Amino acid sequence: MGRGRRMPGGMPGGMPGNKNNMMKQIQKMQDEMLKAQAELEEKEVEATAGGGAVKVTVSGKKMVTSVKIDPDVIDEDDVEMLEDLIMAACNEALSKVEEMTESQMGKLTGGIPGLF
Repeated sequence: MGRGRRMPGGMPGGMPGNKNNMMKQIQKMQDEMLKAQAELEEKEVEATAGGGAVKVTVSGKKMVTSVKIDPDVIDEDDVEMLEDLIMAACNEALSKVEEMTESQMGKLTGGIPGLF
């Protein structure tokens, strides 16, 4: 009464398993995630706005690495339009990086929410 039964493997309640093996699996998964994260940080994505008038490149570290603006889209009387195009291209590129990261990490975690 009141005492849990211990089964082979030393886990209470009859749960099979080996703590050392589990820790090795966790360490392996962690190593794979770190490797995947490093690979992602080396990648870049591009996004455009205004039919290609503005092109933004963002690294896997979520840093803007390049902005290209077609000179034909520059209108000193409509600076707001250019600002909107730059913002749209940046947001799209950042969204692509996020999707890339979720896709890559989802492969490692089996799509378990909250693991990355």
